[in-house]
Amino acid sequence: MSSETGAENDLPWSVTDQGLKVVIRLTPKASRDGIDGKEVLSDGRAVLKARVRAVPDKGAANKAAANLLAKACGVAKSDVTLVSGSTARLKTFAVAGSSEEIEKRLLSCCQQDKGAV
Repeated sequence: MSSETGAENDLPWSVTDQGLKVVIRLTPKASRDGIDGKEVLSDGRAVLKARVRAVPDKGAANKAAANLLAKACGVAKSDVTLVSGSTARLKTFAVAGSSEEIEKRLLSCCQQDKGAV
């Protein structure tokens, strides 16, 4: 799907052999868990904005973000793996599964009005 939009840089994910690689800008210690859509950073990179109630201690926020992403993508929690950014706000997750189905669900999340997943 991303190739149909004309500019893959407009999306906060890329297709891999196993599914998708998703870049998230995570806000921990939020009042709710949710995906707030897409954001373009000052360097031009697109990210998926997400927030979790978990604190960034001992990987709790990373685990909560992975669970939130799994729910949004419609995959099992075990299909979401943190690839990079374990101590940073910007995180990259690998999501295993059908890239087309996952992409459809993420596009839906990006088009919704700031709602919890």
